[in-house]
Amino acid sequence: MTTTDTTATMSLGRMLAVGALATAVASAATAAVAAAGRAAGISLDVGGVPIPISGFALLTAVFSAVGLVLAAVLFRTVRHPRRVFVWTTVVLTVLSLVPDVVADAAVSTRALLMLTHLVAAAIVVPAVARRLPA
Repeated sequence: MTTTDTTATMSLGRMLAVGALATAVASAATAAVAAAGRAAGISLDVGGVPIPISGFALLTAVFSAVGLVLAAVLFRTVRHPRRVFVWTTVVLTVLSLVPDVVADAAVSTRALLMLTHLVAAAIVVPAVARRLPA
């Protein structure tokens, strides 16, 4: 193993560690946003079924982990992983809003759902992107 390989592995490990921390923070933040919305009187019902607060944290963690896998693959395979990661995650974040826009829910509920997507992205994407080579 060369010094370059060691540096790349260490950088990848650092990126994954920071990404895992950002995932935990984003999961807590989306749950807090959902709880605050519910406390403010915004329904968390979609299609007549309530979304549990823990569901926000869980789905944030799952999809953030998918983002970390994407970042790791890009880290290893493309020339400018930061740029590709940021563009890809911006597009995916916008696409993630589509189901919220068309959800069978009150307008306030849809807005809250979209806010949680943006909060998660605002936490995870910059944290991971900063650790990717430009």
